[in-house]
Amino acid sequence: MRASSTSSPSTPVPTLSPLRTRTALLALALGGFGIGATEFVAMGLLPQIAQDLLPQVWAASSEQAIAQSGTLISAYALGVVVGAPTIAAAVARFPRRRLLVIFTAAFTIGTILSAVAPTFELAVVARFIAALPHGAYFGIAALVAAQLMGPGKRGQGVALVLSGLTVANVIGVPLITALGQQSGWRVAYLAVTAIFAAATLAVALLVPEQQGDADATIRRELSALRRGQVWFALGIGSIGFGGFFAVYTYVAPLLTDVAGLAESVVPWALVCVGVGMTVGNFVGGVLADRGSLRAVLRMFPVFILAMAGLALTASTPVTLFLFLFLVGALASAISPAIQTRLMDVAGESQTLAAALNHSALNIGNSMGAALGAAVISAGLGFVAPSWVGVGLAIAGLLLALASLAVERRSQRGGPTAEPVLVADADVEDAIVEDAFPTPVHAS
Repeated sequence: MRASSTSSPSTPVPTLSPLRTRTALLALALGGFGIGATEFVAMGLLPQIAQDLLPQVWAASSEQAIAQSGTLISAYALGVVVGAPTIAAAVARFPRRRLLVIFTAAFTIGTILSAVAPTFELAVVARFIAALPHGAYFGIAALVAAQLMGPGKRGQGVALVLSGLTVANVIGVPLITALGQQSGWRVAYLAVTAIFAAATLAVALLVPEQQGDADATIRRELSALRRGQVWFALGIGSIGFGGFFAVYTYVAPLLTDVAGLAESVVPWALVCVGVGMTVGNFVGGVLADRGSLRAVLRMFPVFILAMAGLALTASTPVTLFLFLFLVGALASAISPAIQTRLMDVAGESQTLAAALNHSALNIGNSMGAALGAAVISAGLGFVAPSWVGVGLAIAGLLLALASLAVERRSQRGGPTAEPVLVADADVEDAIVEDAFPTPVHAS
């Protein structure tokens, strides 16, 4: 039996003019822009970082040095995984704008530490520290945006916040990557620091105050982790989405070593991925509002085919760019669907649910980067991470199908039934019936 839909009990936001709402959403997206830049700029600068921080390893083997420098990406992802649930659960009751300002200021400090780290080991620690507010920022910003957007547009509100991250991959990451190639990777991270400083000011001035959930406690927020469907959603995000990061982490050597393109082409490839992510993000937001699990089930098979196409045609520049666009678009379209699904099944633990998505995706980030490094270190070449991505995405699809099967059994009152709180029960009923129609028996 389904429980009724539950919303956050925070104080309603006064009605805002359309202009005021748009500027508030843009301020939230600017924070996401900075996060996208700090998370993804390393992807195109791994060779420069490896040469600077691992000179002895580089002299012996550039492949080994690049693979080892992927640890920086895994460290950032691990910071998100640790920070998202712990920070989000602890601060759910506090005013949201104040929290967002604190988070953007923390990003500013953490990125400066990354830029000035004198050794590889300290750079790894700095990336971990810089990542701690990542999930909590996106989680709370998603709740603010959903309230600003109004009923029935939660997925689109999530997508608007994530749009800063995707636009960063169109504009910020390629430009900062080019800057890093010309002036050094440290200068690139200083540029990201400036973006976070601007975001701190924008959030403080433009985002209206929203009260947190006065009844929230750490225990209540963490109670979401007792729900089986929450774990299914986390598994779909962490394992299935890991395929994207297996590809994206090593995009620079894929272009230069496999396709034989010049290093100067790498920023253009990042633009291609970023445009795909931006398009996919907004499409995914609309699809999520029509049924989050249905969106996941429909997009994963195409995502798998896109990564397989990339692996098979990576040596041809035209098809390489085409499949990079498709991989970026499909991965980004899946993200708001997974976040909306988590919010659907988490009951009253909405702050934690909104943040847990980013823990899941960054487990995927860490897993994809690490498995990609493993196959490269094993001598399988720079195409091998794409095949790792295919395998991870297949596993994510299987988890989504398992989630649907369990939910169907729950709706029928089976022994594993558990309450599922969703935004639109009719939508989720339609998902189940579409995938597993009830047989009609002749009398």
